[in-house]
Amino acid sequence: MKLAIVGQQDFGKAVLEAFLARGDQVAGVFCAPEKPGAKADALKVAAQEKGVQVFQFQSLKSEEAKETMRKLNPEIGIMAFVLQFAPQEFVNIPKHGTIQYHPSLLPLYRGPSSINWPLIRGDKKTGLTIFRPTDGLDEGPVVLQQETPIGPDDTLGTVYFDRLFPMGVKAMLEAADLVISGKHREVAQDESQATYEGWCRKAEARISWANHVDFVYNTIRGCNPAPGAWTTLEGKELQIFDARKLLVRTFGAVKGKIGEVVEATDKSFQVSAQGGRIEVLRAKLGEGKKVAAGELVSSGQIRPGATLGL
Repeated sequence: MKLAIVGQQDFGKAVLEAFLARGDQVAGVFCAPEKPGAKADALKVAAQEKGVQVFQFQSLKSEEAKETMRKLNPEIGIMAFVLQFAPQEFVNIPKHGTIQYHPSLLPLYRGPSSINWPLIRGDKKTGLTIFRPTDGLDEGPVVLQQETPIGPDDTLGTVYFDRLFPMGVKAMLEAADLVISGKHREVAQDESQATYEGWCRKAEARISWANHVDFVYNTIRGCNPAPGAWTTLEGKELQIFDARKLLVRTFGAVKGKIGEVVEATDKSFQVSAQGGRIEVLRAKLGEGKKVAAGELVSSGQIRPGATLGL
């Protein structure tokens, strides 16, 4: 098939390579312009290396962007990790229209941080959706969906890189084949089940140690590796990445005050929360590097008795 890819970064690159690997013709790639000083986009670099035309428009609403898509004359448009708004006049140009990837089970978790929020909320499953883009954000009819479980210790990193990323690449190929062959079904999203959440950024990733340990742990794993759950230690920002949840089962097992470092070893340190403790295994303090928690303990930067979040 002849297609045009709209996307960016590593997921866009992987989708490009998957279509090329099976012999499809990629007529062109639409990639958002890099910010000043930023390194070249991974999708852009891969396309150029493979001799595929690359187009970078400030807006896909521009007449220039639409005219370029018309001249490419693709059978289908493939949207793989797109942060630019793509209007209907653009996505409907390909003969069979355009399909888009979203890493959630739409209509749940519409929005830009759809992998973070299910983990933060403690959901037991998530998945991916290939759908028809409309002018509403993540609101178009569904072409294909696939589920994946969320384990109790999964992180954003394990859910995305181990599952939703490779599953998504394969699903884009499968959905494109269904659409081109006319064998697909388009199912309208159930608006009564829909949710929308905005970005999970620094403000949303701040740890409140007064919360139940379940909520604290879910925040940590839902923000690992990005944006990184964080707290403070003596005025410095402390980001927490790899961690374990330790439940307290009796009053006698409670140690210290909420937010207090109650134990520190050469491998980790433990912080008290409601209902249990968080054992921190990997963290980043201030302007330092992300290191094993034991390094922060051995260097004297983390000590029992310190209180986090003040």
